[in-house]
Amino acid sequence: MAGPAVTHVIPPGNQVGGLTSLADNLFVVRCCSEEKIEVYDTKTFTLQRHITVPGLGHMSFGLAACPQNNCLYASDYHNHCLHRVELSDGNAVMKWSVARNPIGLSVNSEHNLLVVSEDERKLQIFTTHGTLLQNIQLQADIEGPTHAVQLPTGQFLVSDPGSLHRVCLVGVDGAVVRSYGGQKGPQLPQMDGPAGLAVDSEGSILVADLYNDRLLVIDQSLSSAHEMSVCVDGGLKDPTSLWYDQSCRRLYIGELGGERVIVIDNLKDFTAALVNA
Repeated sequence: MAGPAVTHVIPPGNQVGGLTSLADNLFVVRCCSEEKIEVYDTKTFTLQRHITVPGLGHMSFGLAACPQNNCLYASDYHNHCLHRVELSDGNAVMKWSVARNPIGLSVNSEHNLLVVSEDERKLQIFTTHGTLLQNIQLQADIEGPTHAVQLPTGQFLVSDPGSLHRVCLVGVDGAVVRSYGGQKGPQLPQMDGPAGLAVDSEGSILVADLYNDRLLVIDQSLSSAHEMSVCVDGGLKDPTSLWYDQSCRRLYIGELGGERVIVIDNLKDFTAALVNA
């Protein structure tokens, strides 16, 4: 089966650290671009402007938007903090401290912010103005988590590119319930650097398999996976960031190596675009 059709590619700039969208805007944060978030029009994919975020360091690997609170969040890896940008009122910015080396961000169903700490191996949930609601210590063999998504059950999906290179289902106590992956490698069920995660309406999980230059679709039970073939010139190059806008069936992929943003439209769910590995 042919892979999904790529509808647009934003050309290379610097490495894409994170991306997300809200309404008619696509937001992109790039490594080595201090204090700036790029804003693109989601219809033309032309660069509209930059949002200046005072103090945002050059290593930001997380970006998330919240429609309920009309704001944008950016993680600040080396400064161990989180920046919140109001998307009205002149893009007012506030920040607060989080656990060391914050990386992946996501917004849960209660409109709170989930932050992954790579160094301290924690999941932290904050209100939109920085009040800490949960502080979850992950079990010891999750060595360097990079991204997490909270499920309706309250459990979490966590990407773990440590020695086990896996995607884990984690309970509210931080313990692994089950996982998909194993030793590093290119043959399923192996992965090499699982990074960004997304979940569709059916519960299928999309993971950016960074150093294997591919996307994998893992079933809800974390028992099997297939590759999603993405038909883009030169193939994927170190995909790391994913954002799936279910409302318009659009998938955004950010690359570290290729430095591009790749857009796929009309993606009802992830299983609609599977090929055998």
